[in-house]
Amino acid sequence: WPRSGPRILIIGCGLAGLGAAVTLAKSGVRGSKLLVLEALDRAGGRVHTARPFRLGHAAELGAAWIHGENGNPLYRLAHMHGLLATGRASGQDGDVDHFFTERGERLPSGTVSQVCKRFSEIMGDAFGETDRVYGGTGGTEARSAAAGHRSVGDFLDEKFFSPSGSWDEASKGVFEWCKRIECTDEACSSMYEFNLSELGHYSGFEGRFFNSLGPRGFSAIVDTLVDRLPAGSVIFNKAVSSIHWGLRTEQTAAEGVAGAHPVRVVCEDGSEFHADHVIVTVSLGYLKANGASMFHPPLPPRKLRAIERLGFGAVSKIFLEFESPFWPDGWDSMQFVWNEGPEDRAITAGSWKDSWYKKITGFNSVARHPNVLCGWVTGREARHMDTLKSSVVGDMCVRLLRQFTRLPVSRLVQVLVTTWNKDRFFQGAYTYIPLGVNARTEQQALAEPVPGRRDPQTSLQVLFAGEATDVNFYTTTHGALLSGQREARRLLN
Repeated sequence: WPRSGPRILIIGCGLAGLGAAVTLAKSGVRGSKLLVLEALDRAGGRVHTARPFRLGHAAELGAAWIHGENGNPLYRLAHMHGLLATGRASGQDGDVDHFFTERGERLPSGTVSQVCKRFSEIMGDAFGETDRVYGGTGGTEARSAAAGHRSVGDFLDEKFFSPSGSWDEASKGVFEWCKRIECTDEACSSMYEFNLSELGHYSGFEGRFFNSLGPRGFSAIVDTLVDRLPAGSVIFNKAVSSIHWGLRTEQTAAEGVAGAHPVRVVCEDGSEFHADHVIVTVSLGYLKANGASMFHPPLPPRKLRAIERLGFGAVSKIFLEFESPFWPDGWDSMQFVWNEGPEDRAITAGSWKDSWYKKITGFNSVARHPNVLCGWVTGREARHMDTLKSSVVGDMCVRLLRQFTRLPVSRLVQVLVTTWNKDRFFQGAYTYIPLGVNARTEQQALAEPVPGRRDPQTSLQVLFAGEATDVNFYTTTHGALLSGQREARRLLN
């Protein structure tokens, strides 16, 4: 990398890093002024499309959703480049979900619809609690502190089991299933650990959701962004070990660094890069494991506190490839309704490791893979599953499918369990807001550059992007992209 001129270095080539790089390149920051370092041998970060099954079609090991249309930059990209799937492959039309009890009984669709509708209504009320806590004038801080120890799970139970509600055992089981599904959206171990007062900070885009793209998968969106960068802008297999910021200009000049850039980035292979500005886009999980040791001098206490207090949840996918599909054509999913589920208070507080498999909500069909099913596990159960052999996980899944559906399950050919939670560069899936944590306070602290703007000559040396830094769009792919664009604009402005 030529040692001349003002330079911007981006760490990470996921959607946040690409959002920053493309925005800067579009504004004329090119050539020796812009470089992206990526620890892996691919772009995309937590977006990872692979072709691991016999038919060779795309499967999403990581992010799979486009959340809404209107105003969503990822939807706009996918639509512009013709990357969206149509019909059933989009996850939009013709979905037929089947719910089974552990006794092998299929629940009436009316029961399921009634409970899911009520759950959705209560979740809408839960989002409104944020306005109640933060709305109006006066006493906001006190109300926030008092409300910060009430969980979404407690709110759901209170509203669902209120005196006006009378539910049979099957309906209660579906309600517990809804809470498990919500854990997947929030990446938490339990809805009893998610802060109710902060839920409504999250915002969504209007329009349809897509959980499957065209034949090239979600990585096709990543490719369109990479293609917008000048050749040679990204160096792969270049893991960073330390970031030295606040270097005095006379010190760097004495070390023979032309231009006296105030930031030095040292990589695991011993190579070094000098820059005026570095945008860090690594996951919150990586910062939790390395943030206290990789920055020199250490990050400010306020930022380290934010890294510690924000939650970074575990989410794992289980792909099961069978010799042939054993479920009827047109079935999109087989969902598991337990008599006593992992979201029951007793299970949450008790020996959850013995019943980790109860966190599996069920299994869904996979677009363009007629013989593959996909299930999800979240939270501490997902991290526990990471310690098990894939064969053990597969055997348990087959047992559950037989027990719940009573269908003749065909031979299992392959089990693929994603490894985001134990991958040292990610160490989890996405962000959630634990009890007692003020989302805006901590996420804004996480997003603050160091140093700040007090001295224009030395400010904005290290900037931070990633879904965890976005108060309104955390957990999402568009949140990651927008956060990178935000930091690029911060520098350009």
